[in-house]
Amino acid sequence: MTLGSLLRQRRKSQKLTLKALAEKAGVSEGFLSQVENNVKSPSLDTLMNISAALGADAGDILNQLTRQERLFPIRKAEWGEVDLPHTGFATRRFCPPEYRTGIDSAIVIIAPDKSIPVRKTIKNGQEILCVLQGRLELELGEQVVGLGQGDAVHFFCDPPRQRITNPGPNLAVALWVGTM
Repeated sequence: MTLGSLLRQRRKSQKLTLKALAEKAGVSEGFLSQVENNVKSPSLDTLMNISAALGADAGDILNQLTRQERLFPIRKAEWGEVDLPHTGFATRRFCPPEYRTGIDSAIVIIAPDKSIPVRKTIKNGQEILCVLQGRLELELGEQVVGLGQGDAVHFFCDPPRQRITNPGPNLAVALWVGTM
């Protein structure tokens, strides 16, 4: 379990929306979503505010995390637990930022007719995309590769000419892995 999934679990057990918890904690809904999806790590002060808004002690939350294994599963049952922000996509990172050194990985959930942004700071990187549910299109320069459930592609990043889009009528879910 990661800090983000632990906070999400506590928020959902209290039947709080992202917006309601964000307001109580004094943070933006987008930032809280990124924390829950392990895209960003909160400062200690912010973690204390989020914990207090959940009626929990930040120290207890951190102690719970230190007792965890260094294994980061994401179960299929969790795909439906993601609250998609206005951007139409969410990334559920496998591990927190401080553990991401050589590779980064995530489950990516994309709404119909939405795209995910490209990692613009990566040069000479490589990525792997495996569609777990739905359909995706990878646009890489002049090439467009359509991918259905079970399809996978390994490609070299080309940020100015790269786009991953869900052309289908339903949510698309993919496993994404990229070099740092």
